[in-house]
Order: sequence, then C-alpha cells, then structure tokens
Amino acid sequence: MQKLLLSTFSVLISFLSFSQIKGNITDSNNQALPFVNVYIENTYKGTTTNDAGYYELNGVEKKSYNLIFKYLGYKTVKKTVNVTELPFTVDVVLQEEKVSLDEVVINAEENPANIILRKTIAKRKENLEKINNYKADFYSRGLIRIKDAPKKILGQEVEIDGLDSTRSGIIYLSETISKLKFLRPNRLIEKISASKVSGDDKGFSFNNAQDVDFNIYDNTISFGNEIISPIANNAFGYYRYKLDGVFYDDKGNLINKIIVTPKRENDPIFTGIIYIVEDQWTIYALELDITGTQARIPAVDIISLKQSFSYSETEDIWAKISQSIDFQYGIFGIKGDGRFTAVYSNYEFNLPVTKKDFGRELVAFEPEANKKDSLFWEAIRPVPLTNEEVTDYVKKDSIRLVKESKPYLDSVDRARNKFKLSNVLGYTYRNSHKDYSLGFDMPISGFSFNTVQGWNGNATFFYRKNYDEFRKFFSANATINYGFSDDRLRARGSLTYKFNDVSRSFIRLSGGVETLQFNNSNPISAGNNTFFSLGLIENYLKIYERQFVQFNYAEELLNGFRLSSSLSYEKRNALFNTTDQTFYPEDDKFYTSNNPLDETAFGVAPFQNHNILKFNVSARINFGQNYLSYPDSKYNITNNKFPTLLLGYEKGFGATNSDYNFDQIKARLYQSFTIGNKGRFIYNVRAGKFFNADDIAFVDFQHFNGNQTNLSQRGNYTNVFNNLGYYDLSTNDSYLEMHAEHDFNGFILGKIPLLNKLNFNLVVGAHNLATTDNKPYQEFTIGLDNIGWGKWRFLRFDYIRSYQNGFQGDAFVFGLKFF
Repeated sequence: MQKLLLSTFSVLISFLSFSQIKGNITDSNNQALPFVNVYIENTYKGTTTNDAGYYELNGVEKKSYNLIFKYLGYKTVKKTVNVTELPFTVDVVLQEEKVSLDEVVINAEENPANIILRKTIAKRKENLEKINNYKADFYSRGLIRIKDAPKKILGQEVEIDGLDSTRSGIIYLSETISKLKFLRPNRLIEKISASKVSGDDKGFSFNNAQDVDFNIYDNTISFGNEIISPIANNAFGYYRYKLDGVFYDDKGNLINKIIVTPKRENDPIFTGIIYIVEDQWTIYALELDITGTQARIPAVDIISLKQSFSYSETEDIWAKISQSIDFQYGIFGIKGDGRFTAVYSNYEFNLPVTKKDFGRELVAFEPEANKKDSLFWEAIRPVPLTNEEVTDYVKKDSIRLVKESKPYLDSVDRARNKFKLSNVLGYTYRNSHKDYSLGFDMPISGFSFNTVQGWNGNATFFYRKNYDEFRKFFSANATINYGFSDDRLRARGSLTYKFNDVSRSFIRLSGGVETLQFNNSNPISAGNNTFFSLGLIENYLKIYERQFVQFNYAEELLNGFRLSSSLSYEKRNALFNTTDQTFYPEDDKFYTSNNPLDETAFGVAPFQNHNILKFNVSARINFGQNYLSYPDSKYNITNNKFPTLLLGYEKGFGATNSDYNFDQIKARLYQSFTIGNKGRFIYNVRAGKFFNADDIAFVDFQHFNGNQTNLSQRGNYTNVFNNLGYYDLSTNDSYLEMHAEHDFNGFILGKIPLLNKLNFNLVVGAHNLATTDNKPYQEFTIGLDNIGWGKWRFLRFDYIRSYQNGFQGDAFVFGLKFF
C-alpha cells in the first residue's frame, strides 16, 4: 500500500512539473467545474478541465495570450495573460450566465423557438458545406466503470479484473493521441501516434475518432440507431422547441438557448438543449440525451452527448473543439457508467486535397505507439487525469508486472484448474504462461433426438496454443458422437493453423465420420427437431453419413478480396430410421422416412452409397471495404454503401458412380443499409447453374432453406422461405433465389398513438425462388419485431402468404432472436 501511495504521489508531482498553463476552474461557490473549454482566442488550440475542474494547456511559449474559458450555463471569460515562466498558473472563477427573455420580441402568433429553428434548418446545408476538408489533432480518453457487479450470472461465476471489495471499479481506461484527415461527406482517416491502456502495456486502445464522429448538421446521426438531428430537414415532425432565453458570448454574439423535446417518447430523437448563434444560425454548443430504447441499444439506460464549438474570425468557421459522451448501462444485474472524452485542436481547413488522398485504411498506428512512457503522456495529454484515473493507472501498472510473472500466472492457473463437480460436463486446463489450453465439453445442448440415431450426444475435446498475442494459433479438436438407437459411435477431428492476423490466412486438415443434413446450411436445428419429433411426431431433420478427409485453405489476397478453397474425399452412406419413440403417441400419426425425396419411402435410399472427390473454391468481394490497421493485425469494416459479392465454383469428380460427377457455378449478392430514419433495408440474391448434373446424388443438389415449424431463431428472414418445405424445390439445374426485407424501425408504428408506446417495429418482406422445373415460388410477409418488455426485446411475429401458380397457403412464424 505504501508503494502504491508513493507511486501515485510521484505521478502527481510529475504532472505538475510538465504543465504549461494550468489551473483550476470553479464557480462562485468554489465548486469545481468539469468539461470547461479552455482555448487560445481565434484558434482551435485548447483543452478541457477534468472532473475536478483542473486543466493543463500544453505547448505554449513565454509570451502573451488571450485565453477563453467557456462553459455552458456560465459567462464566458476572456483573460489576457503574460506567460513569464513555465508552468504558469491561471485560476478562474466562472459566474452563472443569466439567461433571460428580456431582449426577445415575442410574437403571439408563432413560437419564437420555431422561427429560430426554421432559420437554422434553412442554413444547415450551407453550414455543413463550409468545411470541405480538414486536418486536426485529436485526443480521446475512454473510461468505463462497473458498480456492484454480481458474483454469478445465470449460475456462472463472474470474474472481472479491477474491482474492489464492493465489486466496483474501473474496468477500462485508455487514451489516444492522433492526427485526423477529413474529406466531405464521410472520409475520415486517423493516424494514432500514441495509445495507452491501463494495466496493459502491450494493448491498443479501441478509442478512435470514427466511433465518435457525430455531426449535428447531418440529417441523421448514427448513434446505435439513426437518430434524427434537432436541425434536420424533417425535425419539426419529431421535435418540440422552446426558447428558454438568450445571452451574449465573449464576442458579442447573441446566443439562443433552445430546449428540444420529443413529440413521441420512443422515436429515435434527442432530448436536451441546443445553443444557436443569432444571425449566423450555427450551433454554439449542445447538451443532448438519448435513451437506450431510442438508440435501440437495450443494455444502455441513457447516453448524454455534449459538444462545444469555437469560432475563428480568420476561417469564419465554428468548429467542434470538445465532445463528451457519458452513458449509464445495466444488464444481467451488471450496472455501471462511463465517459468518452474527445478534444479537437490545431485545425487546418479546406486544403487542396482530393479523394485520391484518402484510401480504405481508416485507422493506423505508428510503430511503438503503445510504448510511450509516462513522461511523454504527462507532456502531451490535453485533459488532466482525475485522481481516480491516476490511481487506476498506478495501481494496474504496478500489479501488471506481477500478473505477467510466471509464479503469479501459475498460481492463478492452479486455482482455475482445480476440477470441481460442476466441471463434469465441461473442463478447461490452462497454462497462461505458455499460453495454451486444453479440455473437454459435453454441453446439454449437444444432446438431441432424431429418428435415425435416436437420442445422441456429443463430447468435444480441444487443444489451443496461441502465438504472438493471439494473432497466430494452432488448434486441435475432436468430437465424438454416439447414437443410442442406431448404436453407432462416430468421431471427427480437425487440425487448424492460423498464420497471421492481417490476411487471416489459415489451413485446416479435418476428417472422420459424421452425420450431416442434406442441406448443409442446417435449416432446422437439432433442438427444434427434438421438440417437434418427440412432442408432435414431426421429424423434419433428414441426414446422411459422411466419412471424409478434407483440406481447407483461406486468405485475404487483397483488401476486400478473400479466397477460400477446399478439397475433400468423401464416402457417403444413406441412413434410415431406427426408432419411432415419441412422448405423445397418436394412432393415426407416424414419423416420415429419412428420405427427403419421398416421406413414405421407408427403407428406400435417396441415393446410392458412393465415394466422391469434392473441390470448392469461392471468392468473397467486399466492395469499398474499409479497415483498421493495428500492428500485425487488420480489422475489416464492411461498407454498407456497397454490396458483398460471393462467387463460387464446385466440382464433384472421381465418383464411384460416374453419374454423380458434376460442376456448379454460383453467385450471391447481399447488402444491408439504412435509409435515413426510415429503417434498414436488407436484400440477398443467390443464383447458380449446374453442368453435367442430370443424375447426381440428391446430397449435391442446391437446397433452399425452408421452415415447417412456425418457429425461427434467425435475426432476419433474408435467407429462408418460412412457408416452404425443406426440400420441396431442391434442384440440380439453374436457380434464382431473392429475398428483401425492410425493418421500419419505428418509423411507421412510432407515429400511431397508443401503438407507439409498445415500441414495436413494422417489418415487411418479399421472397422469390425460380428453378428450371417449377413455377416461380413467392412469399410476402408482414410482421412485428422488437417485441418484449423493458430491455428484453427478442421476440418477433410474422404473417406469411405464399404463391406458386396461384395462392398456396399462409402461415404465422414466431421468432426467438435471443437464441
């Protein structure tokens, strides 16, 4: 404890010695004011105070400065200081701003706030386009706390580092220093020169400018959901406005304080205050809140967004200089809060740049970015640490060396590796120092029933060795399955090696004996089949046996272009029902056969047993793919403005029955994107063509995902026909499959009185399937999503109407997204 206190004290002392202009900002009652903006007049160079009201403005010289101290709700102070020594202390007391309506001419015919907002909305696009591009320095800090964490969740022990005896504390604290380049409308590139994570000297912060780039001048703001801006073109359809008063800033600008409130509580909109500059009709500052319900982030209770802007007479631009995002969350009994702070400085606007200067790399780290020492951070950090943050850094950095030592890791492993009664169905042995683990798993969910195997269960054995901080690994897995009715033990295994974390190239060798559904997309889960078989005598799962050896290789060859391939030797055997067990027998109801071609063909195989070689190669092309670069790692980000294209070729050859040899080419195009505040649209198109495939085995047909259970566990229905039999339209010729779905995300139901209280989402869809030998099949759907209560909204309900050469039938589907 004494060492911890001494370390904390030394860090605090070093902060003082590296400060330039520093000080404390309080109100007239001597209360500290957090998040006060401090900057040099007519520049974008500045900082903000921390939670204790303390600030540091670095990088100044011994000369005279005009400093601006700006805080919402208080009078802006301008101080001329002559810096004669470094560090130089400037303490400031801010007086409350008296906001009044004395100078406002009230028109009884119209709300004065509405007049102000109409003028602001009219100039929204002009103000947005004032900044075509910029360069800036960027600092961010992220902090997440947890409070009173439960010891167990759903019977499982919860282990979280950094908690005190009350199971509370900081679980994430990190900072970044970076350079930004921006080009309208949405190209933002960040080069991170320094990154620090509390307790992890090898870690890289996940703070980045991309995730906090919120522009109030856009019509909608991506904040979990697409949130409508208070100055959007259609804002009057969602907001009410009230002029709370006016005041003058340090430059003599009249500032209007406008209270914004939602017309409907569950709409994706903000509540709070925006400050608007009279005559210029630009944003001076904002303080806006949004609930987790409005943002469609169930775990979050509330998010608070604050932004402050500074005006430069030289540039004639009001630019964002600081931003804070505060949030409170709670789920599974875990509660906490956090803040992400951002400071923008040293802007350069409207430079001679073009799109060619902006590539697909959005975030990159300089070499050794995570190796900066405390002296570096003390000299450059624009927002001082709070005492709580200082303590967290010192404490975690002090114990980090201990936690990384072999004796400590071994002691932790000894405790974790003790076998307990609760480990009967699953156990993992870890060696943290050598970074490997091994064990077994026999999940209850792996125990299921089908009419071929009867009751059957899986036991999986695994080994994994990590290299280079998880960027490379070797793994070995083996799964044993035993069917009690067919009295058959089957086993399969695999060896996998991942070469790197940039192209994510890997090889895998696998083999064994297993049962597979004829449709390898597994349209019905083992759990659902168990329930419908034993409870309702409806055995939809149809399987065959595969004995195989297979080699896989995959790698991203170019950004957005990933190649995958496989070569396998397979021996396929038809399987038959071996049990008629059911919980509720009925005299006139029986199980169907395991032949998907004919449910009455008991004992008749759907194909001849045979051997075959299979070759597959596919290319995934993510058009416009962006990515984040970390040292020796690359994280791809799908660009929703462009679709993803899959191209594939499949060949069956060397079959013991030559009729079973074939070729297939196939393609798939899919995309998901938002349409402003009108919801999310998803489409999925798949097409293919077989060659030399007139008499191939039914296993190799193109199968389409059907659903005969009226239950679904899918998040959306763009890869399934919910009123089609699992193998009704399988084909060995040409096919075209199309799905489209639009989730209005409250855009329609949110406007209907009473219904908007339920916070349901209207979803509509259309689905089409065309095959050579069948009339086109269509489904049209309408449903409700986001059904549930409180934060638990994992239900969906749809009505489906299907057509094929006329009306075919209708159905209801209950969706359980939680699973």
